[in-house]
Amino acid sequence: MEDEYYAAVDLGSNSFHMVIVRLLGGSVQIISKTKQKVRLAAGLDDDNRLSDEAIARGLSCLETFKEKLSDIPPANVKVVATATLRLAINAEKFSNEAEKILSTPINIISGEEEAKQIYLGVAYTSANQGNTLVIDIGGASTEVIIGRDMQPVHLASFNMGCVTFMEQFFEGGILNQENFTAAEAKANELLSAQSDMFLCFDWQQCLGASGTPQAVTSILIKQNINDAIKLDYLYKLKAQCIKCGHIDALKIEGLEESRRIIFPSGLAILIALFETLAIKNMQIAGGALREGIIYGMLDNFQRTDRRTQGIESLSERFHIDRKHARRVRLMSIKLIRQLCGQSDFCDLDTESIVATAASLHEVGLHIGYKNHNEHGAYILTHTDLTGFTQLQRTFIRDLVGLHRQEIDMAVLETYEDDMRKMLENALRVLRVAVILCTRRKDEHIPQPDLIIDAQGNWGLKFAKGILSAHPIVQAELIQETWLQHKVGWTLKCH
Repeated sequence: MEDEYYAAVDLGSNSFHMVIVRLLGGSVQIISKTKQKVRLAAGLDDDNRLSDEAIARGLSCLETFKEKLSDIPPANVKVVATATLRLAINAEKFSNEAEKILSTPINIISGEEEAKQIYLGVAYTSANQGNTLVIDIGGASTEVIIGRDMQPVHLASFNMGCVTFMEQFFEGGILNQENFTAAEAKANELLSAQSDMFLCFDWQQCLGASGTPQAVTSILIKQNINDAIKLDYLYKLKAQCIKCGHIDALKIEGLEESRRIIFPSGLAILIALFETLAIKNMQIAGGALREGIIYGMLDNFQRTDRRTQGIESLSERFHIDRKHARRVRLMSIKLIRQLCGQSDFCDLDTESIVATAASLHEVGLHIGYKNHNEHGAYILTHTDLTGFTQLQRTFIRDLVGLHRQEIDMAVLETYEDDMRKMLENALRVLRVAVILCTRRKDEHIPQPDLIIDAQGNWGLKFAKGILSAHPIVQAELIQETWLQHKVGWTLKCH
């Protein structure tokens, strides 16, 4: 059967994006992503007329997209335009020329439809638990959505974006407290009309699906901070921007040059969102508008468990022993549930993260046995894992990388306190689960109870005579007790 290809093109207010995918073995494989900074919104004048120069920039970009799109059946291509072309009174001038270039209709979608597609893109690529708040800061609009699983429940589109706010509030590229205050005040004013509707929902997680949260996360990672986005980090970044004084002098470790000009305005909007909607932390979603468009063309994927699909795809690709992975997964789930009944440090969908790491803990055997945990971490660093946020994928990678041999505390120390404690607990569970399943047979897995005392010391309690009946497991647990002792953890087996 010939491979099927699909393409989505997003004509955004800041950048034009194109993503091309291939259907492969029941899963969706991204084969090409293209992005060009067009800054279409910067071409809008006070009367919302798009300048000839901005139109020319946009059409020139589409000429570069044209060649790749020509190889894909027209029915499998969808092109959408967002806020700037919604606002432009001469949008037809652009869209008519664009349709001639691409030989495909240009769909100028409403803010509500954009919000819906963004949510679906997030839901398809970042499986969520319970209510989820999704935020996308674009060049000329910001979409805010509350949803559950695949269904958006309440959504809104606000006329504010990182390009338009840069033009309005940071004239001449000046970065000072007054400009930030004005931008944040305007964002708060726009949000206040809808804020009560969002605040009445209890959400379990907040996901960012746009360039500004991604830029903030890239900065944190570059500065060796493995953490969700929090308001304190945003305030510190604002202070750094103000200290630089001007956009030309803006230099922050981890901030990409392509994002520099519009970073302060996007940051101001993000701060306002955190403050107005009382957001405690935000993670990065796996997809957004383009992914929503792609999966919207693939109706059969709407009922697919994205996490299961991603794990199954990797298991097949790297020839993982699925029966053994299942043993370790079930043991890990049993232990993590016992742990969560006795510890406050169970967060960020802990059970699912540990179960996934258990399912993939032998992915590095594809390269070789020696140091296969390190090989596994390498593979997961450079492989997409559908259904998890960027931070969750980092947790899974580090769990796989540390599931055997010496425990490298330097890896754990890149996380903030609460997350580091959660990761430490998850790691201890996974390491024990791997040892208990070492004989690779269901009938030879000893079943302990995990007990944590008031001082936080761990104990594995086995039925009488079980350990002596499993000398290999007993020997490996003795070794594991020593390895955990070396990093300051107590583990007793009896």
